[in-house]
Amino acid sequence: MTTPRSDPPQSPPAKTVRVVVKGRVQGVFYRNWTIENATQLGLKGWVRNRRDGSVEALFSGKPDSVQEMEQRCRCGPPDALVTALEVFPSGDDPGTGFERKPTV
Repeated sequence: MTTPRSDPPQSPPAKTVRVVVKGRVQGVFYRNWTIENATQLGLKGWVRNRRDGSVEALFSGKPDSVQEMEQRCRCGPPDALVTALEVFPSGDDPGTGFERKPTV
């Protein structure tokens, strides 16, 4: 008699989103805070300032971790005042780590 073979559980596919954070989010340590939090959650991607005063980021990783990062971005670091968070599904390549990109 043979025992049924059980395959190891499959991890869910990576989720990738692009977010735009609006409010008082520049000059308040938002990008460094984002890098610290995204790294802590094991996410890949990037963050950058935009000339319109917003901050844009790409997060990719386990769906639960991406969702947690979205929630954290709604508050941001202590001196930030987030007034809006826009989240878009993305097919962009997140790269191999988490980095700061130049302002666009």
